[in-house]
Amino acid sequence: MPDMVIRGGQIVTHEGVTKSDIAIEDGRFSAVGPELPSCPQEIDAAGITIFPGLIDVHLHFNEPGRTDWEGISTGSRALAAGGGTLFFDMPLNSSPCTLNGESFDLKRHAMEQSSITDFGLWGGLVPGNLNELDELAGRGIIGVKAFMSDSGLPEFPRADDLTLYDGMCVAARHGLPVAVHAESEELTKALSARIRQAGGSGVRDYLNSRPVLAELEAIQRAALLAKESGARLHIVHVSSGRGVALAAQLRATGINLTIETCPHYLFFTGDDMERLGAVAKCSPPLRPDAERESLWLALMQGEIDIVASDHSPSSPDLKNDPDFFRVWGGIAGVQSTLAVLLQAGHNQRGLPLPKIAELTSAAPAKRFRIANKGHIQTGFDADCLLVDLKSSFQLEADQLFTRHPLSPYLGSSFRGKIRRTISRGETIFQDGKITSSRPGRMVSPHQE
Repeated sequence: MPDMVIRGGQIVTHEGVTKSDIAIEDGRFSAVGPELPSCPQEIDAAGITIFPGLIDVHLHFNEPGRTDWEGISTGSRALAAGGGTLFFDMPLNSSPCTLNGESFDLKRHAMEQSSITDFGLWGGLVPGNLNELDELAGRGIIGVKAFMSDSGLPEFPRADDLTLYDGMCVAARHGLPVAVHAESEELTKALSARIRQAGGSGVRDYLNSRPVLAELEAIQRAALLAKESGARLHIVHVSSGRGVALAAQLRATGINLTIETCPHYLFFTGDDMERLGAVAKCSPPLRPDAERESLWLALMQGEIDIVASDHSPSSPDLKNDPDFFRVWGGIAGVQSTLAVLLQAGHNQRGLPLPKIAELTSAAPAKRFRIANKGHIQTGFDADCLLVDLKSSFQLEADQLFTRHPLSPYLGSSFRGKIRRTISRGETIFQDGKITSSRPGRMVSPHQE
């Protein structure tokens, strides 16, 4: 007898939408089909849409070392409230950064103590830690992350071209993706210096210091290094339609390359950054409306592989500086990924529901080789979320589970409310409340 049956819901997978029952036993989906046998615990999902649990491949929970910025406990709860059941934590913003086996062990221990969802860990690539990558791969990292421009943290310096190439060669040997923050250091640094020498310090000055050109140049260079090294390249937070178009062209030449964008690039524009201020600062920055619309077009046409939050919070004091260049650049949005894709995508632009499941669940599991995740099918981990697509809400500060109620999405209206999030068969979020009673566990790439 199953532990739970979810009855009569509309099930969304990357392949389509069907009305069916779902049985869960020992933390896994044990059956999916019509009129399944009854069991003591049943959930009436009539009128409810069921998605696979979201897999957020790109976020920063800043623990250990900077829990005053976020922390795993609050961050994972916010993820669950947004429908997430698995996240991959980036190697920087925590202290120490995840650059060797010892720092990996520290972060893994913290995750196992505090996360209510499952998790994976990225390893970092910086000048000087090339010899640590084998050890990190042996620990089970999801992939390797490098910055092609200044990260904003002295302890995580950018990877010069030789460091990036050498790191890609090591990652290729282990079959691990290399994620790159693709912005040209030469262009952004020189433009910033020119603008600041002329007295620039405002939002529009910052936007002008990081043009789309800087993204395009870095994407092309990273792709060349990936081609020569045989690495699996993952370009994070592509902010422009032109960036996606270039990456897609390079992929068509045979480069193993995936493209990620973020909800804030799909929801906001540079004008919104001027209106909202520091809470909307990020790098690459928000783009003009034309770039946002071309980004949506690329997503609708299947050129974007993954949508991830790039949740990068900080303490409020780091967002309070009259000089916009000195404001901490990171958007707190881990709770709003699905809300954006439903409202701005499905409701406003006709984005199919199966495409949302692909972008947030199936494609992340496939790209990062996570076994038994990302699908609602027999034998897979019972990770799913129940959504009332007809219910609307306005996001308010008291609905956020993050440590600080800072989000550019506050005050925005959305249609599509998450009623329940289930992780490995346990309800961890229901009707606005966290209900988890057990910790999450670490996942690692499946060995081919």
